[in-house]
Order: sequence, then structure tokens, then C-alpha cells
Amino acid sequence: MEGPVCLVGNGANGELEVNPAALEILRGVAQPVVVVAIVGLYRTGKSYLMNSLAGKQRGFSLGSTVQSHTKGIWMWCLPHPRRPGHTLVLLDTEGLGDVEKGDTKNDVWIFALAVLLSSTLVYNSKGTIDQFAMDQLHFVSELTEHIKVKAQGGDNVEEDTEFVRFFPSFVWAVRDFTLELRIEGQLVTEDQYLEHALALRKGINKKVMEFNLPRQCIRNFFPTRKCFVFVQPTSRQEMGQLDSLPTSALDPQFLDQTRRFCDYVFHCSHVKTVKGGIPVNGKRFGSLVQSYVGTIRSGQVPCLDNAVTAMAAIENEAALREAMAHYAAGMGALRLPAELAELSAAHGTHEGDALRLFMQRSFKDEEQEFQKQLAGIMERYADILAENEAVSEQTCRALLEELSAAMQQRLSAGLYSQPGGYQAYDRDQTQVSWCLNPRGRVRLPRFAEDKAEGRRQGKARGEPGSDQ
Repeated sequence: MEGPVCLVGNGANGELEVNPAALEILRGVAQPVVVVAIVGLYRTGKSYLMNSLAGKQRGFSLGSTVQSHTKGIWMWCLPHPRRPGHTLVLLDTEGLGDVEKGDTKNDVWIFALAVLLSSTLVYNSKGTIDQFAMDQLHFVSELTEHIKVKAQGGDNVEEDTEFVRFFPSFVWAVRDFTLELRIEGQLVTEDQYLEHALALRKGINKKVMEFNLPRQCIRNFFPTRKCFVFVQPTSRQEMGQLDSLPTSALDPQFLDQTRRFCDYVFHCSHVKTVKGGIPVNGKRFGSLVQSYVGTIRSGQVPCLDNAVTAMAAIENEAALREAMAHYAAGMGALRLPAELAELSAAHGTHEGDALRLFMQRSFKDEEQEFQKQLAGIMERYADILAENEAVSEQTCRALLEELSAAMQQRLSAGLYSQPGGYQAYDRDQTQVSWCLNPRGRVRLPRFAEDKAEGRRQGKARGEPGSDQ
């Protein structure tokens, strides 16, 4: 991809919708995908970090005004810079808290989709990790209301445990950080700074519970956590031209922090998987997006179980179509009529190839519902056999008519009714037979051989019509 495309946007009625062009791109990605999504308040510089991961100065739109520039979820698929045979999928999301939207429900679903679709989730904020920053992460504490793991309800403890298994790793990027990394006079790492900010207070009163809720949710849902702090990249006057400034105009410390951030994401972000540990490629990722957005549009809560089931159905149907098409193309390349041995050998080869193709792409076909439908190959083989017999008969009849044309003329002229006619007829028939089968190179179909043999036996017994 030369640049990003919109993956999920808002339709005319304000509802989320999937961009068909983006799905078409994903269908062409057969490699496993590593999906990195970024979320955060609008106008906090999320797009710059994503462009850095793409290795480009420009790509995701940065914008330079107080208005949110990214709308919906935008996608950029690139070869993974550190993992050959993998595709890096970058998702830049619409800024949260945009006052122009007026509807916070859209923010909730954008955040939920970022969590559901990514293998690494980057939360981008400005300043410090303080109570205000935590308050903006109220979406995390609402995740259990907007995402289900199982189609059938379970207890909350079991649900929380399940979330941990399928949620992405979490990276908090703190932009324009101006403080010194010290806690109680001691220098600390960025990760220690984050864990200190996530520390829980003791007590059970309402104020303590409200303080602890977002922190507890982050600790529970994202056990794998990382923090990076970034200084301001350049002067405030030049921030609007960040995507056009040369690297020499940016703060060296900021550049080093960005490099460390990218290195971590490249090395530590895993392939996107779904329940059951099934790796996701581009085609499956597109199916996931369709499933989740379709569920949200219907007014339901996205469910990991249901999404995997829906994705499996889509993938298995496609695997079945691909396998059947492969068999049909292979058998269709045969030139009919053909010997039965040749047809049988080709059928065995292409049937085996079709089954292997199906098994490579299909997954969670637990009842073998789709694999059983490969029995349609035998129906197709039966049709080919019938077609071969029909073409064989048609070919042989045409050949017989061509080779026996001279005999027909003589028969019409009454030459075989004259004295010595039988000898002439037998000679001409032998000549036709030789043309049909010189040294075994061409053979009459079985039904023609049987009829010829019947005539010869009838002639030997002197039966009427055996000479005709």
C-alpha cells in the first residue's frame, strides 16, 4: 500500500460501516498479520507515531488545527520490517473526546474495535499520567459492557480471565513529557513510572473505588504493559509542520525515544490471534472487521466467540469454493475424449490437491461440515465421465462416417450387390478398421467394437443382414 485507506468510517446515517476497498486489500494479504492500533484524545499526535512505525514521514494525516483530523479507523498494510513473511497492519483511530461529534457512543465503539482488532494497543496522551489522563481512560472500565468473550454468559471472574487471554498488549505513550522521571527522589524507568501511576489505594469508600477502577481495569485486562515518554519534538511554532520538517530540525532526544518505541513494537508485537490460538491473516482479519462492525450496527455487543464462529464460516466457505474451483480447473484442462485410466489418474491428483488446499485455509470446521461438502467433487467427476462418454461416442461416430463415406457411396450404387460384392465389402470394411486402429493407435469405443463383433459372428452363421 502506498498510503493508508479508511477501514471503518461513518455512513450517512452516522453508523459505522466497513470500506469495501479496504476489505479487498486485506483479501490479498495471505501472510499472518501483526496489528498495531493507536487510540487517544484528538490532537495528541497519534498519527506521527504511526507514520514512524511505517517508516514514512507522511502517510496518516497529521493535521495542524484544533479539529480532529482522523475520522473512523484508517489502515496501512506494510511488509513487517523485522519479520519476513509477515504483514504489519497499522490502525490509526479517530481522536477520542472530539467536541464536534457530540456523541460519545462513537468513541466507545472506536475504542472497543481498536482493542478487539489489535495485537498491540498504543494509548497516546499528553503531559503526564495523572488523574485527568486516567479519567480519559474510562473506556477501559466500560469494556466489559461493550465486549463479551462467550456467547453464553458466565461469572465476572471467569470473564475477566478470558479477557486477559485475548486482549492486546498495552503501550502507554506520554507525549510532551516535561517532568523528571523521579519518585521520592529516586530515578525510575518509564515502566516504573507507569506502574506507580497504576498503584491502587487502600479503602472501600466511593472516592477510593472511583480512583482505583480505571487502574484496576488496566492491570486486569492488560497484564503486558509498557510505557514510553516523549519530549516535545520541536518548537510550538513548528509543530504544525511536523510531517515536513527534516529530522535535523527535531529534538535528538525525541528522535531517540521514537526509535526505541518503534523497536519495541517491532520486536514485541505478536501475530494477531483469535480464540483457540488461531493466527489471523489478512483475509481472516477482514472477516473479523466485518463481523464486529456488523454486530455493533445491529445493536448487539461484539462477542469473541461469535466473531470467531462467523469468521470460520466465511473462511471455510471461501476455502471450499477455492478447492472446488481448483479441482474444476485441473479437470477442465483435460482434452476429451480421454482414456478412463487417464481420467482416473487426473481425478486422484486434483482431488488430493483440492483437499490439501481446503485444509490449509479452513479452520474450526469441527463437525467437518464444510469438508463433507467436498464430496461434490465426486458429483463433478461423474459429470466428467458422462461428458467423456458422450464426446467419445460423438467423436467415433464422426470418424466412422468420415472413413466409411466411400463405402456408403458404393453401397448406394449397388456395387456390393453384384457378383463378388461381398469380397469387395469385406475388403473395404477391413480397410476402414485398419484406419481406425493402425497398430493399436486408435480404438473404437467398446460399444462400436461389440457391434462389429456381432456382425462378424452373424455373417459366419449366415444370418440375414449380416452383410449389410
